[in-house]
Amino acid sequence: LSLWLKRKISKQKFTGVSSDNVTFLSMIMQGSLVKMIMSTITYMMLFIMNNKFINIKISENQMIEFIWTTTPPIILIFIAMPSLHLLYLMDEIKCPILTIKIFGHQWFWSYEYSDFSNIEFESYMINNLNKENFRLIEVDNKTIIPFKFNIRLLISSNDVIHSWTIPSLGIKIDAIPGRMIKLISLMNRPGMYFGQCSEICGINHSFMPIA
Repeated sequence: LSLWLKRKISKQKFTGVSSDNVTFLSMIMQGSLVKMIMSTITYMMLFIMNNKFINIKISENQMIEFIWTTTPPIILIFIAMPSLHLLYLMDEIKCPILTIKIFGHQWFWSYEYSDFSNIEFESYMINNLNKENFRLIEVDNKTIIPFKFNIRLLISSNDVIHSWTIPSLGIKIDAIPGRMIKLISLMNRPGMYFGQCSEICGINHSFMPIA
C-alpha cells in the first residue's frame, strides 16, 4: 500500500510512483503465476501419482495447451496497458520558464543557466565537513531550481557516460557524450535534495554528488 500512499514531490516523482505501481503489478502477476504452477505440481505429486485409477501418462491435453498458450499474452497485455500510459506521462511537453544545462565530468558536475546572464559554475564534493553537513553528498556550489514552475534540464557529458540522479525527485538521466538529453521537471515542494552519479565512470565515481 505504501506505493500508492507516497506524496507527490515532483512531476518525475509522480511518474516514479506510477512506475512503482507497474512494477508492483508485475510482481503480483508473477507471484500468482508461480503460486499456481507450484500448486499444480504439488497436486500432481500428492494425488495423481498415487492414484491407480488416473492415467499418469498423459500424451496430450488440449485444454492444458490452450491455457498455457493464452495465459502469457493476457499477462503481457495487463502489463503493457499501464506501461503505455506511463510512457506518455514521461514524454509530456510543457513550456519551461528556465533551462539548465548539466554536464558530467570526471569527477564533478558543471551547470549553466543560459536564459539570463549565462551563469556557469562547477560543483565539487566537499571533503572538509562541518558537523551539520552530510558525508560524501555535500557540494561547494549547489544548484538552485525554482519550484511550482516547469523547468527544462539538458544533460550531457564531456568525457564518459555519467548518470544525473536524484532519487527523492524520481529523476535519473544518463549523461552521454555527444548527446543532449532533455527532461521537463516541476518541483512541488521546496527543500534540499541530494543525489549522486549512478553510472560507474571511473575511480572517483563515488565522489561526484549532486545537491
